[in-house]
Amino acid sequence: MQRSFGKTSTSETRTLSRGRSTAAPRSVMQSCSSALCVLILLTITFTTGSVSADSPVKVKLHDSATLPCSERCSGLVRWTEFINPRDTLAECDQTSCRSVKEGYQMIHDEYLKGNLSLTITDADFSKMKRYMCDCDGKDVCDVQLQIEALKTPLQKTTGESLMLNLDIAEEVEVLYNSTGAAGPSSGQICTVAGRSLQCEPEYKQRASLTAALELRNVTPSDSGVYTVMDKRNEKAIHVFTVTVQGMNIFTA
Repeated sequence: MQRSFGKTSTSETRTLSRGRSTAAPRSVMQSCSSALCVLILLTITFTTGSVSADSPVKVKLHDSATLPCSERCSGLVRWTEFINPRDTLAECDQTSCRSVKEGYQMIHDEYLKGNLSLTITDADFSKMKRYMCDCDGKDVCDVQLQIEALKTPLQKTTGESLMLNLDIAEEVEVLYNSTGAAGPSSGQICTVAGRSLQCEPEYKQRASLTAALELRNVTPSDSGVYTVMDKRNEKAIHVFTVTVQGMNIFTA
């Protein structure tokens, strides 16, 4: 497990060309140069042989989520994670539907009507992934599940500790935007790899890692918005709006 507090970008693609012709028309092939023909073939292959992603489905944490898919299929229908196409979550055929993994369901009556939707009964952050549905090995639907970020306002007093829950075991990053008048420039404050914690010089003596990221001895300059990001999906999972007040000093 590796957590990091920074910003990188990832992307993933999947192209499919099962059962589809990629042959260019004969008249085109006869009238183009070899280089141009190769370009036309590549264009036709990647244009006609890919399954476009459907609109993402976004729900609140721990709600049920239905990933839509409408397609007639007389054979075996399977739902899998995009990155694990051999690991079936739920499946249906003409006789029945089966939940191969707990928490994933398909309805047989709906399957017979051409509704191949998958229901995730408890959508937590670990299920915030891209999913694929296939009919007899041919991909027919591609849906991304998103979960609304938690939002937590925190009020602290100078000298207290700030605890930022990381919420997931997967790799995360934390972004900081200062709202304090004397706050440091916004950006990366720490990185974590396993149990190794690396922080910017101004945070080295105050930061530690337990089940959360702890920032000790906060001051008004630490006020701001701290965003925990799922690095794999590049989605916010928890947004902390932090206000640090000065200590009240009473004099006679």
